[in-house]
Amino acid sequence: MTNIWTSLTLSQWSPQRWQSGSYGCRLLFGSLGAWKAGSWLMQWADSLGVVLLSVLFALAPFVSTTLIGVLLALCALFLLVLLLSDDSQLALTPIHIGVGLYWLVASLATAFSRVPQQAVRGWVKLTLFLVVFALAARVLRSTKLRSVLITIYLHTALVVSVYGMRQVFFGAAPLATWTDPTSASANVTRVYSYLGNPNLLAGYLIPAIALSLGAVFAWEGWPRKGLALLMLGLNSTVLFQTYSRGGWIGMAATLFVFVLLAVYGWRDRLPQAWQKWALPTVLGGTVAVVLIAITAVPPVRDRVSSLFIGRADSSNNFRINVWTSVLQMIRDHPILGIGPGNEAFNQVYPLYMRPRYTALSAYSVLLEITVETGFVGLSAFIWLLVVTVQQALIQLRRLRHQANPQAFFLIATVASLAGFMAHGLVDTVWYRPQINTLWWLCLALVASFYPSLPPRSQPSQPS
Repeated sequence: MTNIWTSLTLSQWSPQRWQSGSYGCRLLFGSLGAWKAGSWLMQWADSLGVVLLSVLFALAPFVSTTLIGVLLALCALFLLVLLLSDDSQLALTPIHIGVGLYWLVASLATAFSRVPQQAVRGWVKLTLFLVVFALAARVLRSTKLRSVLITIYLHTALVVSVYGMRQVFFGAAPLATWTDPTSASANVTRVYSYLGNPNLLAGYLIPAIALSLGAVFAWEGWPRKGLALLMLGLNSTVLFQTYSRGGWIGMAATLFVFVLLAVYGWRDRLPQAWQKWALPTVLGGTVAVVLIAITAVPPVRDRVSSLFIGRADSSNNFRINVWTSVLQMIRDHPILGIGPGNEAFNQVYPLYMRPRYTALSAYSVLLEITVETGFVGLSAFIWLLVVTVQQALIQLRRLRHQANPQAFFLIATVASLAGFMAHGLVDTVWYRPQINTLWWLCLALVASFYPSLPPRSQPSQPS
């Protein structure tokens, strides 16, 4: 059974063997190595890549999706130059295989889509998002550069949260009907900061909460730890003030997974008497905190209770009707779906929707993946998640043995993925560029912890 799991998750897969035997790899990648060796600028290639990614994540909450698309295109162009000029071994990991398989299935779904023009545009967007993964996984292998990008994102999220706190104190005009007007929480202020939507803001802050919590342990010096604590407090408070039920679920999942992995990684350093009860204490404590919040905090009680009243809540009723129509779409396109992207969805969904229930997405990430790429795509995506978590656990054990504080950023990254998925069960805000880029960044952060490969051996020169 262990051998089957090891093979399924590529736990012992070695990229060196594949790269050394791949003619295409040797022909294409590194073909401009001589040019790079003579270029002063390309000696700083990894740093330049981090600069591009830093600009992307620093501007994402404040600029239009068009500008984000331009920045993604620049990242794609730089990645191509980097791969063609890189004379070292490709930094491939099992996670790259999972991402590549998912992209291949999406490409097939595009080729066989009933709305090919719209699907091609969705495929281009998906490919640009995957560039974030490929570039970040390549340039963030350096601990210093990884920390730089994480710090820039956390400071950007801090600006977003500060403006969110301003809306908490001075009010924020609703830009859409986000709350059932007949519910007990109809008059609450749902903050949205620069993102323009409270659900979108909640999704944006999920990794900020996880990474700022990781920074509390990973950053050295009390001033920096104090800053991390400030970030954690502000990010958590603002996410709570979004009153996004999906966001709350995502935050709870994020914190739970963080604590669970931290206890898992350092349980053997606890006193012997405590080791046995460490995990049960985490589970019991989590349940207790959730129950206390639900019973003792009226806004939480009102929002959580609305989850269980079915169609009596307008938001629930809307989602149930959309999900019903999406399931019918999946029934008619079960293998490869209708093709990737919101434009393909918008072309096909009106043929199935119930009157007055227009929608731009499936309002569930797993349903969205299935309707876009079929059950084949869903299987590829789930396999990608399994491989990612397995690789994270392997690298976490390695970092724990080294007593490397970067392990807390790895834990935070996995916790962010859990929060994204929990939030995504009932919403699809992560298909917005501000969130989607963060999702692929988190996958890239896990991949960046994969041990670096030795430099590619150079052919000997004739004497």
